[in-house]
Amino acid sequence: MSFSLFKDFEQCEARALAKLKEDWQPTSSPVPLLVGNYVHSYFESAESHQSFVKDNHKELMTRPTKSNPDGHLRAEFKVADNMIKTLSDDNMFNYFYKPGKKEVIVTGKIDGYWWKGKIDSLVLGQNYFCDLKTVDDIHKGHWNSDERRHVPFIQDREYNMQMAIYRELIKQTFDVDCQPYIFAVSKQTPPDKMAIDFNSPDGTDQYQMQDQLDKIKKLQPHFWKVMTGEEAPVACGKCDYCRQMKQLKGFTHASEIEV
Repeated sequence: MSFSLFKDFEQCEARALAKLKEDWQPTSSPVPLLVGNYVHSYFESAESHQSFVKDNHKELMTRPTKSNPDGHLRAEFKVADNMIKTLSDDNMFNYFYKPGKKEVIVTGKIDGYWWKGKIDSLVLGQNYFCDLKTVDDIHKGHWNSDERRHVPFIQDREYNMQMAIYRELIKQTFDVDCQPYIFAVSKQTPPDKMAIDFNSPDGTDQYQMQDQLDKIKKLQPHFWKVMTGEEAPVACGKCDYCRQMKQLKGFTHASEIEV
């Protein structure tokens, strides 16, 4: 299990299983993911960035024209270059992020089930690790239907869960307790940036991380059984996969349409 796979199963078990079995793939634009990977690869190493650019050259460039047969860098990746510069020029980011060992694989068990993660920047000697996040707007609120309020991107994307997972896997892999830090950079012009820790004085951050681990322990036995074919997946009925596979089976009362 991984953080991204667990999130997929949270959102729609049927969709996650179809992706895992390679029976279906989403058709959404890969550009947002490529922008994030473009920025990540730069701070991993010069070689990694060059390799990423080479492997994804077609997606990074505009279509060739007679006047410009090679095309030029797409607007999204010009923004990504600004994001890179924003971080590169920041002393705090350089102090914390740059010294770490990059893209470190960690493994371990959470409540008896195997997990795997990849740490963006790990500084074992100083007991911390960093994760780099690219977001549209750091201060944008995201509606949480369970809490019926807007929440920050950290909660919306469950990054507190991811940091809790990584902290546990680092402990099991290296026998070192590490503090998580997130460096977020926005896709705005000019980009915004923020250094984020999980050490709120009232303990809220630590409580939320533990709450996320408890959620994993509750949900993962079923997810694993879905992956092994022991239990049927539950379809959300609303995602791109469910819409594509939907077959009408009856009428819905006008007054009972879910929103």
